[in-house]
Amino acid sequence: MINVTDNAVRQLQSLLSRRAETSRKGLRVHVAKGGCSGMHYEMTLDERKEGDEVVERDGMQFFIDGESIPYLHDATLDFSDGLTGAGFRVVNPNASRTCGCGSSFETTQSD
Repeated sequence: MINVTDNAVRQLQSLLSRRAETSRKGLRVHVAKGGCSGMHYEMTLDERKEGDEVVERDGMQFFIDGESIPYLHDATLDFSDGLTGAGFRVVNPNASRTCGCGSSFETTQSD
């Protein structure tokens, strides 16, 4: 399954602390077709849905739908806040090629 860094956990805690009614919310990490390399990551605050795999760390939940699991196996979700931009980032050992922007990728199993 996906690994989640301490920075990603802290950022999700910060995001959820600013919202009311967040007890069942978490971060959904989804792989969708598109982007310049064929696949891209989408992340949203969401609730658990049927068929989701859930990674829980320090009370925070990260949801991965069944279709995204093969693309994210052994990947690492991180959060960085640097000069080149802030955001959640996926370090994915399954990506055989990535684009220059870092949000799009291709795997050997991509359709």
